[in-house]
Amino acid sequence: MEMMDVVNEDDEVVGTASKQEIYEKLLPHRIAHILIFNDRGEMAIQKSSVHKKYCPLHWGTAVGGHVQAGESVEQAALREFKEEIGVQVPVEFAFRDWFTGPRGIRKLLTTFRAHYDGPFAVNPFEVEKVEFFSLEKIGQMILAGEKFHPELLFLLKRHFNFEQ
Repeated sequence: MEMMDVVNEDDEVVGTASKQEIYEKLLPHRIAHILIFNDRGEMAIQKSSVHKKYCPLHWGTAVGGHVQAGESVEQAALREFKEEIGVQVPVEFAFRDWFTGPRGIRKLLTTFRAHYDGPFAVNPFEVEKVEFFSLEKIGQMILAGEKFHPELLFLLKRHFNFEQ
């Protein structure tokens, strides 16, 4: 059973709960994301697997996932990096934001940046594919109605001046 830390508005751990309990009781928790950019300045985004419970076949950050109990956000980001796309390169902190998700659940998103040109070795149970796109092209995909994970849309709007 996946256990996660419950945090307050100051990012202090105030308890631990199962992932199921976190979502049933709408408890605030941490999520780690990694934005990967290549030499051309394009951003890698992943299309989630059809097997995902939440937002299957949606475009999301190249790497993203829950921070487990007792784990730092950087440890979680690096673990997810390896689990989802089969590689791991150094990351640097980019930003931290509170995000209010479906049903009002609060998530503290900590986002890292990484530089990597590929290739990726995706985990097919987690990821359909990872591709690099210019920010302009990502904007066009959003406008064309492609499915995007709400956390990626939030990050794009907040930090890259995208309109939704």
